Amino acid sequence: MYIFPRSNRAIFINNDAVNGAHADIKITTHGSDVYWAWCAFMGLFTLLFFAWGFMRAEGRRLFHNLAAFTALIAAICYFTMASNLGWTGIVVEWHRTNHHVAGDTRQIFYARYIEWFLTMPLILSNLYFAAGMSWQSLAQITLVAWIFVVTRLVGALISTTYKWGYFVFSLVSFFYIVYQLFFAVRTHATALGDDIRKAYFFPAALQSFIWLLYPIAWGVCEGGNLIAPDSEAVFYGILDIISIVCIPCLLLLGLKNIDVARLGLEPVADPHAEKAAHNGNGANAA
Repeated sequence: MYIFPRSNRAIFINNDAVNGAHADIKITTHGSDVYWAWCAFMGLFTLLFFAWGFMRAEGRRLFHNLAAFTALIAAICYFTMASNLGWTGIVVEWHRTNHHVAGDTRQIFYARYIEWFLTMPLILSNLYFAAGMSWQSLAQITLVAWIFVVTRLVGALISTTYKWGYFVFSLVSFFYIVYQLFFAVRTHATALGDDIRKAYFFPAALQSFIWLLYPIAWGVCEGGNLIAPDSEAVFYGILDIISIVCIPCLLLLGLKNIDVARLGLEPVADPHAEKAAHNGNGANAA
């Protein structure tokens, strides 16, 4: 018995009738509660990353702002899923006897793939810029990252065994990303200095490991229908928290004492400081 009545009625207000979809295997109020918790957590760190950035000089906020916008996008996504929106029902390939995953159709949150489509390039931007990589290199790896995301989305929306073909395409793109992070990008970071290599490598290695777990999560959730949508909320949420909050914190701490000019990121000049310096030089000349 609850002392205070439960107030989360999202799955009842936004039910199957919202978009005409139907799902036998779907989140309960517990799953919605989990998504609300992740939403609040991401929203909090959006503010903290922005605040952290404001404590730095204006031209040295790039990494903080990228982390903040990544968390903001995730917060919006989790708000959507907590509200029981941004999903469609797909007939499952594997019918299970466990009552948590028994049924013909499963709730597939396409909203999370939209989040990853937007946030994965931002995560890669932080890693690439931390290693002093060029915009051209970032653009190329972003295209591969989109393949990594979109192929899993397409696979999740397919009911037949052909979904696993898209899963394979996703894995190929993942291994290409990891190869770039561990070899080309790491080599470039090492050439810039041992401190830059250290600041880059552990966050990049951890991020690679976490991205490996996303296809595993897909396999037991959207792909294989092994775990319930409520458990899916926990699994994906933990991975997102590590990717979007923990790893950027590690990267920002590692870069704290590194001059961004060494990374090829010239800080924006402060016009007030320039004006004061100019006036000072004029006074000296006089």
